[in-house]
Amino acid sequence: MPTALPAGGTNAVGRMLGLLGDEWTLLILQQATLGATRYGQFTARLPISHAVLTRRLRAMTDDGLLARRTYQAKPPRAGYVLTPRGRALWPVLVSIWEWERHWVPDHAQRLPAMHHTVCGEDFAPVLQCAACTEPVTEKDIGAHWGPSGGWSRSMPVLSTRRRSSSDRVDGRADLFPETMSILGDRWAFALLVAAFVGASRFGDFRDQLGAPPGSLADRLQIFTANGVLAAGDGRYRLTEKGRAFFRVLVSSLQWAQLWFLAPEGPAVILTHTGCGQRFDAVLACDQCAGPLRGTQVTAV
Repeated sequence: MPTALPAGGTNAVGRMLGLLGDEWTLLILQQATLGATRYGQFTARLPISHAVLTRRLRAMTDDGLLARRTYQAKPPRAGYVLTPRGRALWPVLVSIWEWERHWVPDHAQRLPAMHHTVCGEDFAPVLQCAACTEPVTEKDIGAHWGPSGGWSRSMPVLSTRRRSSSDRVDGRADLFPETMSILGDRWAFALLVAAFVGASRFGDFRDQLGAPPGSLADRLQIFTANGVLAAGDGRYRLTEKGRAFFRVLVSSLQWAQLWFLAPEGPAVILTHTGCGQRFDAVLACDQCAGPLRGTQVTAV
């Protein structure tokens, strides 16, 4: 069941950032989506310490992303399976996977391609409008705050402490490095969303977000250095790489507003300007144009 949020409290955006703004959580979800259920499978597939894995599995169970299931009575053994809430995150994971694979070359290990089992081809996800099935980009979507919206209500509630170098068992670099620089930082996420809705000058970001000037300057510098924003003529504009992150933002927001319900209504309202309908995102295969399902995606 969706989680009912208290009136006037943290909205769906804040709850989403608190859960998905943690790299270990995303990596465990990724491996669970690819079939891992047992503790040993997670340790074999991820460079994670035992203490951190134990804490994350417990927190993800408490947050309703995983469910603990006994598979052996003597001695007692339990595995972790995705709940409907956890399974519903597959569009977010696919969008992150594609963005990092295409736009972030400096990975410790190569990210595999994604394979669509229905058409038999390697693919990239295409964002479509559920109402009219037309492909969309960020230019086709209008966004405004809903009844539970506003940055003051969108600050993340953290389920776990942030990942540190001591959490790794082999010293490998982060596996989703640039995604975490956005989802794992509240001001970075807010700044990127503001850029998508038209902010471009330092004063625009300051006035819209109410963030400390030093924090904004730091995030703008990071985004410019990694190619998400381009600076020029006193403005910061989204690059092609930055615009490509829109799929991640939209799929994360859609998941959040499905599973965390504020009594006042949604935090953000999206409209497809092409058909005039409320925008609900669908991911499709760029090879066969068919809608994707989480069970139809494999790594190759």
